[in-house]
Amino acid sequence: MILLVLDTVLAFFGLYLLKCILTPRRPPLPPGPPPRPLIGNLLDMPSEKPWYTFREWGKKWGPITSVSVFGDTYVILNSVQDAIEMLDRRSAIYSDRPSIVTANLTGWNSTLVLTSYNDERFRHIRTLFQKAIGTPASMSQYYPVEERETHRFLQRLLKTPDDFVAHIRMTAGAIILRISHGYQVQEENDQFVTLAEEALEQFSIIVGGNFLVNLIPALQYLPEWMPGAAFKRSARFWTRTLADTVNRPYNFLKEQMALGPAEVSVLSRMLQANPNIDSKTESTLKWAAASMYGGGADTTVASVHAFFKAMIMYPDVQRKAQAEIDAVIGEDRLPTYADRDSLPYVNALALEALRWHSVTPTSVPHRVTEDNIYKGYFIPKGSIVTANIWGMAHDPAIYHDPMVFNPARFLASPGHELELDPRSIVFGFGRRICPGKVMADASVFLSCAMTLAVFDISQHTDNERTLALDIEQTTGTISHPTPFKCTIRPRSEAALALIKDMS
Repeated sequence: MILLVLDTVLAFFGLYLLKCILTPRRPPLPPGPPPRPLIGNLLDMPSEKPWYTFREWGKKWGPITSVSVFGDTYVILNSVQDAIEMLDRRSAIYSDRPSIVTANLTGWNSTLVLTSYNDERFRHIRTLFQKAIGTPASMSQYYPVEERETHRFLQRLLKTPDDFVAHIRMTAGAIILRISHGYQVQEENDQFVTLAEEALEQFSIIVGGNFLVNLIPALQYLPEWMPGAAFKRSARFWTRTLADTVNRPYNFLKEQMALGPAEVSVLSRMLQANPNIDSKTESTLKWAAASMYGGGADTTVASVHAFFKAMIMYPDVQRKAQAEIDAVIGEDRLPTYADRDSLPYVNALALEALRWHSVTPTSVPHRVTEDNIYKGYFIPKGSIVTANIWGMAHDPAIYHDPMVFNPARFLASPGHELELDPRSIVFGFGRRICPGKVMADASVFLSCAMTLAVFDISQHTDNERTLALDIEQTTGTISHPTPFKCTIRPRSEAALALIKDMS
């Protein structure tokens, strides 16, 4: 009996060795901090400003690092070239999104930014975006809208300059709502802007919050009354807010179109092209229009907000840009988008605003849909891949003195090699690149050019004490500059007249 058991054990052991010999050895995962049993690298994951930690991992372990949490693999990319190779050139398998339980429970997974790559709505909405605002040619019809709303922004700044952040936010919302739905915002407590801001605040909690259910999805099946299921009660409330954000502006436009010709907008064009619309297509169009706001409003706000901080910290840059505007445009009119090529320094300043402050510092993660080998590393199916955009935009190998705000890095000069255009980084990669990047880029340029044409921005003082500034960013999926104050004054009587001009 003992011999029989021993023979059986030896037979199984022999089969195991044979399997090990015949099975090709799988390449290793990318290097990273050593995991702990069961929880993996859970305790290594940063809770705030992860881009700093990811950069340090890159310095220690290499530009491609990996960690695991409860068996899930997370891959962090700190190199622009690796992001292009994996997320662009292998985009067929690197374009999915991870499933976020709290997003699924609230409906946010229906927005373009979180829609699964395999969902047919993803391709439909991307195609609609590309035709409507995806190129400079398609966007050109909407540049006058951006110019008018930015002019209104100048008027708000003149009236209450201390509320400049609120004005930036309202203007971003006004531009997108007018382009997406043909809706002109009200100056005070606009219903749709307020509603959308509330939804975006909830989105940052839903996606960026440390919900245990996102790590242990089975918790979503807990009854709402049980301890630990408070997220389900919050989810019901968040679902209503998102539904209102999607439906109410859409219903407004439908009412306007029923009354007669509505202002031309992305959604009105879509509806006119689909006169006999079915419920499925209607749902896609509603979510496409809502995704424009969800994907563009807060990001543009952060970039323009950072521009104001940069102008305080770098007054010489401000004066040089104003000198170029005065020489090219004069004092008789405001700059327009058509002037962009004639204002190379101001254009470079807008690009530097995009680079200097990373709006989505760790991007929105991608999910791999097939096993893949890259540079000898094994990237398992289901891996979550994060591009450290902040690290790339502040890489000294790409940008000289990256912490310094220096528009000249994007201008040709003797002995100076042009540095990488940040638009190839900050809007993401591959088939998940921001579809509204042309609109966002134009908005940032116009905000910079028109503001500098008529206002001086200087450091704020309290009781003759100059307030200190830093270059830190807030944590979160969408990152803003840390709070600061500034003094905003018209440059001249001629500038004052331009601001007040309502034509």
